[in-house]
Amino acid sequence: MIQPDLLYTVLCDEVRREDNGKWILLGLFEQITTAEFPAQHPTCCIVNKWCNGEGNYSQQTRFIDQDDRVLLQSEALPFDLADLDATFTAVQMFTGLTLEGPGKIWIEILLDGDLKQRFPLRVSEARR
Repeated sequence: MIQPDLLYTVLCDEVRREDNGKWILLGLFEQITTAEFPAQHPTCCIVNKWCNGEGNYSQQTRFIDQDDRVLLQSEALPFDLADLDATFTAVQMFTGLTLEGPGKIWIEILLDGDLKQRFPLRVSEARR
């Protein structure tokens, strides 16, 4: 078993797939600005691409606040890479992300329960 690499992880508003198999990612972002708090971000998607591995794995995505509390978490998503040329693209949709105040929300990507990637989603209040 050779553990895969996380080729990319992308945060966006929506994901579509063309008939030819190409992915269309709409509304890529790394910051949310809102007029007031608390607020709700209605929907977002995380796209993870795994490659260069072999074996059976499980990936999970979670949103963590500044106090290390889990705000949203996906179910564990199992996948199999038959050989080193195989790839797996995980598309996960999240709804109802609660924004309590300005700061950072951390997005974490886990492989078999181990942290593989962590990046911030900045949350700010709109200037009046």
